[in-house]
Amino acid sequence: MSADAAFKPLAGIRVVELTHMIFGPSCGLFLASFGAEVIKVEPPGGDKTRQLTGMGASFFPTFNRGKKSVTIDMTTRDGRCAFDRLLATADVLLENFRDASLSGMGIAPEQLAERFPKLVTVACKGFLTGPYQHRAALDEVVQMMTGLAYMTGPPGRPLRVGSSINDIMGGLFGAYAVIGALQEREQTGLGRHLRVGLFENSLLLVAQHMVQFGLLDVEPDPMPNRAFSWPVYDIFSTVDGMHIFVAAVSESQWQALCSILGLTDLLADPRLQTRMDQIAARDWTVPRVAQAVSGMAFDRLTAVLEREGIPFSAVARPAEMYDDPQAQASGGLSFSRLPGNRKLRFPALPVEVNQQRIGRELNVPELGQHTEQIMDELGFDRHSIVKPGEAEQ
Repeated sequence: MSADAAFKPLAGIRVVELTHMIFGPSCGLFLASFGAEVIKVEPPGGDKTRQLTGMGASFFPTFNRGKKSVTIDMTTRDGRCAFDRLLATADVLLENFRDASLSGMGIAPEQLAERFPKLVTVACKGFLTGPYQHRAALDEVVQMMTGLAYMTGPPGRPLRVGSSINDIMGGLFGAYAVIGALQEREQTGLGRHLRVGLFENSLLLVAQHMVQFGLLDVEPDPMPNRAFSWPVYDIFSTVDGMHIFVAAVSESQWQALCSILGLTDLLADPRLQTRMDQIAARDWTVPRVAQAVSGMAFDRLTAVLEREGIPFSAVARPAEMYDDPQAQASGGLSFSRLPGNRKLRFPALPVEVNQQRIGRELNVPELGQHTEQIMDELGFDRHSIVKPGEAEQ
């Protein structure tokens, strides 16, 4: 039995998703990966994320796998009625609309709680309740606001992290909260209204730096200029032009690295007999390490580092991950079918269940692919809910 067939703890749970871009869709993806039926409701023209190009071209297929697509024109009376009837069959509603838009659509949290008391609602927002809660936000905005960009770039050059980290991690927290709310509903019979904030997610990511300041009353430098806590934690160049990150964070690793690189004189040096001594001497020991690494070939060096248990890595690019043996192992890269029957490999979730990966073979739906199926189930004529030009005046 495959892992997907065996591990579906959310089988039987219906999620209605009314989201776009990455934050909300990633939450739906995680729930679908655990077996939930996720119905993505799109306007007749489709989620605009489908049409993005360049760096945005990957957003829709990456975060909308494993879902059903239903098109509903929410500007029509029949469309809103169909959506309402769909919600009556749902366990979870996932949305990322502005708060002010929800009341007009009849799906504000208090409205839904009155009509569907068992429904768990998840609001994917820029901010939780507070003075900023009505602001628009993006991943990069909150990285700037919370100091994450400040800590990532060199001094004076704040840089966003090279991934939509808050959107994806925020989606993960949303899914995590949904599972908790569904578990609670088993005892109470009632749903919950959940709100997940990008700003607060980014705040959690910089918590270690905030707490460092709170404990020591010393503001940490950006990571490229940070005060090191380990003797070796650096990027070096090998003789064949490869860049390699090497770390020695324990006494045994320090000793092993010095032996590998032929720097045994450092082991006997009276100035380097404790880890604090080794950290304090980085200004002259790390150049020695760099010189030694520059005389070794990458393959030979990595073989010895792996054998001796020293942390290391080539400085890789995302495109290279398709060929990485660890990324490929145990179904870590699996094929999903895209609209038009093209197949593409995606990373599975970073979880094994009984040594098998989950979240594999989740296909990307065609626009409206499941409208007829779902509307027939609800007793609606699909044409009455998607036909343009029927909006009320």
